[in-house]
Amino acid sequence: MLASVLKPVDDTRMRGKFAETLRARPGWQVHVAGRTCGSAGPAPTADTGPPVGQHRIFWGSRLGLGRLLAQGRYWRLLRALRPSMVIVHAPELLPLTLLWRALGGGRQFMYDIRENYALNVRTQQVYRGWLKRGLAAGLRWVEGAAAARAAAVLLAEASYAPELPFLARLPASRVLLLENKYQPAPGEQLPRVARPLPTPAEPLRLLFSGTISVLNGVWEAIELARHLRATRPGGATLTIVGFCQQPGLLLDLQRVAATESTWLTLVGGARLVPHRRIVAEIARSHLGLLPYRPHTSTERCQPTKLFEYLAHGLPILIPHNSLWESELSKYQAGLVVDFADAPSTAAAVAAALPDALFYPAGVPTETVQWAGEGKKLRVLLESLLPGPTFAAPFA
Repeated sequence: MLASVLKPVDDTRMRGKFAETLRARPGWQVHVAGRTCGSAGPAPTADTGPPVGQHRIFWGSRLGLGRLLAQGRYWRLLRALRPSMVIVHAPELLPLTLLWRALGGGRQFMYDIRENYALNVRTQQVYRGWLKRGLAAGLRWVEGAAAARAAAVLLAEASYAPELPFLARLPASRVLLLENKYQPAPGEQLPRVARPLPTPAEPLRLLFSGTISVLNGVWEAIELARHLRATRPGGATLTIVGFCQQPGLLLDLQRVAATESTWLTLVGGARLVPHRRIVAEIARSHLGLLPYRPHTSTERCQPTKLFEYLAHGLPILIPHNSLWESELSKYQAGLVVDFADAPSTAAAVAAALPDALFYPAGVPTETVQWAGEGKKLRVLLESLLPGPTFAAPFA
């Protein structure tokens, strides 16, 4: 069973990558527990392998009572499904997972670290004062206790290895890096060459996808689009597609989108967006934006959308970041710009695009896709689960 609280049951990593990889192994049953998703039905699956069970344990506001009730629903799922292995994708589920493991033999779990949660709490100004310090300390303690008892710890980013002190106490064989590379949907045909850029007289379609937040640079994306619209004869449009967890920010964005509806489109915002909708927007866009503001919680991470854009051959604009610049230089996949200076950046981008040649060697495949990471996950689980995947019931 793969489980989270805030991540939807069709989450790209938990459902689209982990579950889709594991369901292909004969004899394994796979279940996903998470938040109600924005799609009308279950995530697409391949033609082979059993279906993935999807269980909604959370819906509503992330600060409401439903967040606490999700713990009870998770516990009832553990009792009903009796999994031999649980992959925990959210630190708030670790205490109950530890209790479940302690109450019976043969039960194992892995912890998938998708963010440096304690660092985020300390630095992102969501919480204040003693609450911030207490949450960060509590998160670090429960993660350390869980890691010591986990069958394996999975890392979404290589940078977490030196950042998280409790990992140094684990054998190297129990820590596995599984990067958030792109997993094509069943039947999806990825392009082999980059799509042509528009002429200066044609509209330039810009894309901001994924989590919508100030830290991720949503206002910088809007300002750049505004200035490119004025700079280019053909103008520019911007599509913002994703989920916003900040009510105040969402209200401001909705007002701007209503005022600037001729060139600015907001998809999702108040609701989760099915990943296939994001992929559709990638396919119709000309430039993907990564306008992240400089911050310790993101500067050493490779955003999921970076791999998504690379896999689709979408040219990318990034800020100065040595890690991201290294990825772009491998494939000549985009431009490094200063998102804080929208007028100058708009002029530079408009001047560079007519002669730009992106992805001259073709769109990357194996190096930015999930297949290699999935193989590592299967090998690890096969070493831990030699027998049946579901254990005996417990009281």
